[in-house]
Amino acid sequence: MIVEHSKKQRADTNKLHKRLRRNVGKAIEDFSMIEPGDRVMVCLSGGKDSYAMLDVLMNLQKHAPIDFELIAMNLDQKQPGFPEHVLPEYLESVGIEYHIVERDTYSIVKEKVPEGKTTCGLCSRLRRGILYSFAEEIGATKIALGHHRDDIMETLFLNMFHGGKLKAMPPKLLSDDGKNTVIRPMAYCKEKDIEAYSQLKQFPIIPCNLCGSQKNLQRQVIKGMLQDWERKQPGRLDVIFSSIQNVVPSHLADRNLFDFDQMKVADTSSVDGSAGATAADSSDSSEEHYGKLNILNIG
Repeated sequence: MIVEHSKKQRADTNKLHKRLRRNVGKAIEDFSMIEPGDRVMVCLSGGKDSYAMLDVLMNLQKHAPIDFELIAMNLDQKQPGFPEHVLPEYLESVGIEYHIVERDTYSIVKEKVPEGKTTCGLCSRLRRGILYSFAEEIGATKIALGHHRDDIMETLFLNMFHGGKLKAMPPKLLSDDGKNTVIRPMAYCKEKDIEAYSQLKQFPIIPCNLCGSQKNLQRQVIKGMLQDWERKQPGRLDVIFSSIQNVVPSHLADRNLFDFDQMKVADTSSVDGSAGATAADSSDSSEEHYGKLNILNIG
């Protein structure tokens, strides 16, 4: 009975691994995330997403037609009770170069953020600055983060509902100063697949006691909303994510994104005075044309 269970577990793990590897490979190819000679700093938090990202990237590195380096990096933010031994032991067991960067951002966040307020905003800004600086220090050409497909959709609705912007997480991003390129290799991966893979692989998960345990986070509310939609209508999340990749600027209302001032009615009258294309035809033509605009890099 134990043998049978072991066989099934291996089969399930291989199936999930192939799916994750396929999705990561496609994202890397679609967005030119990793190029020959790249030195990729893989950021580990101790959560399921970053463990899975490192695992898949290490496997792809062995079989990729190009050469690139992987360097694991963890930011020890000095949270009380943080098990400092867990990540070094794991990273040594898988045989990868790694760095543990110690910065006491925990004290800064606790000092600056009033009790009861969410700490995510300040914490993420501090963390991002440290990651950028350290990437330059070690000569990393790319910074890999473990955000997945569900994170991207949640961010889309968070920005819509609370920021008044139609904006998500791009799979590839250039920092404001132009010195760092951030990539999200898990952009096409579903969180449920990562969760299942993490359990099968038994990654040594480290919970985040600073922000992950906070109650009433708006992201958790959005996550619940999306999960409820998917439960009521399976496949809805696939459609939502597809919409992020199929944007029609002419059918939104951003004057900086689309030049409405230059829209002119075409002179379609023929020699005999008869009208050419109908209004509906003109609209369809405009939609087809402007739907091809590439706006993936719009921040």
